[in-house]
Amino acid sequence: MKPEIGLEIQGRYELVERIAIGGMGEVWRATDLRSGRAVAAKILRPELTGDEIFLARLRAEAANSRGLRHPNLAVVLDAGERDGSGWIIMELVQGRPLSDILEERGTMRPVEILTIMAQVARALQVVHDSGVIHRDVKPSNILINREGLAKLTDFGISTAVHQRPMTATGMVMGTAQYLAPEQAMGNMATPSGDLYALGIIGYEALVGHRPFTGSTQVEIAFAHVNQEVPPIPGNVPKEVRDVIMELLSKSPALRPASARELARRLDRIVINLPKDSWDPAEVPLWSSAGQGPGRDSTPASGAGARETPGRPGAPAVARSASSGGEAPSRRSRPAPPGPTRREDEPRGAERPAGRRAAEPDGGSHNAPHRDRGADSDSPDRSGDRQSRPRRPPIVVIAVVAVVALAIVLVVTLSTLAHAQPVSGHDDLVSPTSLKEAL
Repeated sequence: MKPEIGLEIQGRYELVERIAIGGMGEVWRATDLRSGRAVAAKILRPELTGDEIFLARLRAEAANSRGLRHPNLAVVLDAGERDGSGWIIMELVQGRPLSDILEERGTMRPVEILTIMAQVARALQVVHDSGVIHRDVKPSNILINREGLAKLTDFGISTAVHQRPMTATGMVMGTAQYLAPEQAMGNMATPSGDLYALGIIGYEALVGHRPFTGSTQVEIAFAHVNQEVPPIPGNVPKEVRDVIMELLSKSPALRPASARELARRLDRIVINLPKDSWDPAEVPLWSSAGQGPGRDSTPASGAGARETPGRPGAPAVARSASSGGEAPSRRSRPAPPGPTRREDEPRGAERPAGRRAAEPDGGSHNAPHRDRGADSDSPDRSGDRQSRPRRPPIVVIAVVAVVALAIVLVVTLSTLAHAQPVSGHDDLVSPTSLKEAL
């Protein structure tokens, strides 16, 4: 089966445009002809047609993710095979990769990253309860929509507890920068390894770089085993430092017992963080610098897919381990305020697409359109609070008679001279009200 515009899969999903291509599959924007909504179709690359190894991986990805339902998980809707090829239909997530946000913003405040981590932990609990280990939890596989809802994506290298291994003995699956020590040593993947990866993400967001580096993937992987985690700066609250360092324990037994326990702990920490630890008047992290109105449109796929060259409007697709890991990032700018999570958030596939997303490694075909509108020194940010309308005092002038007009004017002018604008609670902007204003 050769993917092309107009091709109908199973007589139901019509391919509209190719938006990404990777080592294993192509990702297309498609239309569900029954519902009329936009979906993402991940299709095995034509040159891999009939390759049983890649077909088996695609089947495993579909099996491990299909049926999982949670607000923080990208939903797989359908899957199948045809003429030696395979395909997966999934929701078209309206969001930006966390890797893109980190690359653009630099470090994040504790309340921001802990809020995202708690959402991902809830998603992981559902995954683990189903007997699946994700094995590739990393920023490019976490999408953040405009409301701040996080979605965990890409089950391309996931494994089920009782699933027959599809890799050769001694081969390690995962992205080296986020690989748990026990997995780097070739031991069986466990839910604790996913939590370790989440700890790496937290460290990266708070400090501005990953805890372990190296010149090769193997060197980085073994750094997780042999090197101590560099300390987190003291300006990060102690309870935040403690939970991150616990997640990064070399021994799985010293990490949180479950993703559920971690999510609850993160929630408690966020609630108790100082209220002045973030400024809700700033531009939220899901707002993309230099991007026009609308929303990012990112397929919840993976499989090493990248943005198709030469297509300025193509949505970004998170890269998987098959692409060789994520490129090192250079960070400098501070982060925006944290997102709020809506439990009743509708699926991204039902929202209109529009805003463009950059590739997880920072590359973007819409880079010329970027400006400094969402940076910390943006005039739009600094003027946000002053630009809000204030209610002027209401002065009622009752003209009783022409003779009394002069007296009334004197009283009125005197009142105006001493009156102050009524500002209400402009300085107390809740995350909910900020979200509604966007």
